[in-house]
Amino acid sequence: MARPVRDYDESDVRIRPNRRGSRPRTKERPKHEDAVPGRVLAVDRGRYRVRVPGDHGHHEVSAMRARELGRKGIVVGDEVYLVGDTSGAEGTLARIVRLGERETVLRRTADDTDPVERVLVANADQLVVVSALADPEPRPRLIDRCLVAAYDAGMEPLLVLTKADLADPGPFLAQYAPLSVPHVVTRRGADGGLAGLEEVRAALAGRVSVLVGHSGVGKSTLVNALVPEAERATGVVNTVTGRGRHTSTSAVALPLPGEDGWVVDTPGVRSFGLAHVDPTRIVHHFPDLEPGTAECPRGCTHDEEECALDAWVAGGGAGPAGPSRLESLRRLLRTRTAASED
Repeated sequence: MARPVRDYDESDVRIRPNRRGSRPRTKERPKHEDAVPGRVLAVDRGRYRVRVPGDHGHHEVSAMRARELGRKGIVVGDEVYLVGDTSGAEGTLARIVRLGERETVLRRTADDTDPVERVLVANADQLVVVSALADPEPRPRLIDRCLVAAYDAGMEPLLVLTKADLADPGPFLAQYAPLSVPHVVTRRGADGGLAGLEEVRAALAGRVSVLVGHSGVGKSTLVNALVPEAERATGVVNTVTGRGRHTSTSAVALPLPGEDGWVVDTPGVRSFGLAHVDPTRIVHHFPDLEPGTAECPRGCTHDEEECALDAWVAGGGAGPAGPSRLESLRRLLRTRTAASED
């Protein structure tokens, strides 16, 4: 027996409720126009210590990154913008919602073949390469690599030689005379103090300076002398390997007392890869030699027989210092293309 045919009305239609709400989806993100600007001082396991302005000077805020930042990395020195509780009171946590434009970026890679670069510090204007004259022995190739990284980042280099009470700095400094790298020498005084500290302080005043050096060179000792309340851990050099123990485990920005300047202490490094540096850019940091590259063959590495710089310098280009400056350029180029550290 056939079932009777019936008409359907709206009561027969079951409508599933919209669990997501009626608000239309959009790709637009909030602009956070009321976000508070700040500067990242330290990074520790997903938390950021940020210095922000307040009604009574500056104070520090603990913050986390907002989801809308995606995978954008945040490093010490970055200018950031925060929302949420920016009072800095204990137990509060703000959110970083925007990242400012970076003026400079100091990078390094694990080695010269590693395609992954690591940003160490942002918005610094001076790279301070700290090296001991003895205990441990200086590593010129590592210093050269730091200089290349500084030039590539648009930062000015400063060479600080420590432990001059153990070795004469003259022979070592002679190697860097052609590069015209400014330098300061420090030594332990008879009273246990650090002689040359005022010269270092003067060179850092008004600057944002990143201190880089391999372990055991006295970098943390120098930072503690410049910023006594920093209390950076110090270590000793192994008498067998000649290497120091890593004492600084993370980068941190510290204000110089009484000075309009900052120092950024970084963990000790044993290598400084330059895979991110294009060798052709290094010559731009030798403005006295760059005009001589006009006659170089296409793709010239400036360290080959066909390079026009040899004839240009021999003809008086770059003045009396031309030959030594050319050798310095090629020394840095070879540093960039070297396969391994010393």
